[in-house]
Amino acid sequence: MRLTLHTDYALRTLMYLAVHTDRLSSIREIATAYGISENHLMKIIHRLALGGFIETIRGRGGGMRLARPASAIRIGDVVRHTEEDMALVGCLQSGGAKDTAPCLLADACRLRGALGEALGSFMTVLDGYTLADVVTSHERQRLA
Repeated sequence: MRLTLHTDYALRTLMYLAVHTDRLSSIREIATAYGISENHLMKIIHRLALGGFIETIRGRGGGMRLARPASAIRIGDVVRHTEEDMALVGCLQSGGAKDTAPCLLADACRLRGALGEALGSFMTVLDGYTLADVVTSHERQRLA
């Protein structure tokens, strides 16, 4: 499984905000810290705010911050919120495969179950980590 850049940048943004809990942060400073396009980051910020992970404050002196403590933000929840398609193969997509031919083995396929179980295990591991768990002292020094 490979996570999208959207999710990667969302996690980086949250990590940045976890380091800077003492103040509001701007899109520009996060984009600069990680070499991310500000336009792309704006979309990510919007999605994180809709998910309740961050709080945004508009206007002069505005910015963003975590909406709750880093220890209360589960990595699995962020991944579920930012990934549009978690299906490992087309037949696992909700509503069935959209861009592939129908599977001739669907009625007797055990692979679907195995892949579904693997994805469940992947998400269970991510659910075991919070944002606070993944922000290392190295990250704190680098972003300080």
